[in-house]
Amino acid sequence: MSDGSRHGLRYIEESVYGVTPATPTFKPVRHTSCTLALSKNSSQSNELRPDRQVADLRHGAYQVGGDVGIELSTSSFDDLIEAVMGGTWAANVLLAGVIRRSFTMERYFADIAGIDKPFHRFTGCEMNSMSLSVTPDARVTGSFTILGRGMSTDTAIVAGATYDAAETTDGLDSFTGTLTEGGSTIGVITEISLNVANGLEAKPVVGSKEGARPSIGLSLVTGQITAHFENSDLLDKFINETETSIVFTLPDGAGNSLEFELPRVKYSGGQPDVSGPGSILLTMPFTALYDAGENTNLKITRVNA
Repeated sequence: MSDGSRHGLRYIEESVYGVTPATPTFKPVRHTSCTLALSKNSSQSNELRPDRQVADLRHGAYQVGGDVGIELSTSSFDDLIEAVMGGTWAANVLLAGVIRRSFTMERYFADIAGIDKPFHRFTGCEMNSMSLSVTPDARVTGSFTILGRGMSTDTAIVAGATYDAAETTDGLDSFTGTLTEGGSTIGVITEISLNVANGLEAKPVVGSKEGARPSIGLSLVTGQITAHFENSDLLDKFINETETSIVFTLPDGAGNSLEFELPRVKYSGGQPDVSGPGSILLTMPFTALYDAGENTNLKITRVNA
């Protein structure tokens, strides 16, 4: 039986959608969980029989999908963040864009090597979304949601394949980071979440179990901040539909960091709910909008020590 402690996950960018490059150099994905798998639609016969039995069931179109859980660190996820943003790192700055990138991803179950097919490969994998969760006194966690095309299993590596070593940078944390809202530092934030979604949708076609490349939707950046309720300043921004900005910087202990800047934000709610005698928390969901000055809805800046 296979154990999660022996699980590996790697990727290589495809130059042609759905095609694994020859003699690939796979890069590891540092991860905490993985649900990447193949699913299929099915078609069951509606034929009526005197014995009440089902006459037939056929498998339909393939679809690859799943989530990869992570602890965010610098350098480790540059390619995947670039893919979900649709942009290109330039001078350590990444803006949202329209470039689509696909990957072949390989799951490796090390403890069944030699007795089964430990290599599970998924082609045409695109980053449909990225979510991040920043909570007090904790590592920054998140996940990538993937939509792909096909899957195969194998007993051996791809011919000529090589494997890079994993990055060793520490995880980013919340307790030494900073957060500003509307240009001012706020010390009452208890949590911030961020989600970047691309709206990928599968496109099954007649005559093939593998569909066409998925359609892509808007670059939708949303999130939520939760704060101790000390005054109505944040709530008034929701009531009055006041635009604001959010910037938060996440460092590690070695001088590396990632800064997430949302230059134009509108809140879509504000609830100072009371659930008991303790501190009242104000929940403020938001949507990031295109900012003409920064030419993006989200700007990510990396600092590598």
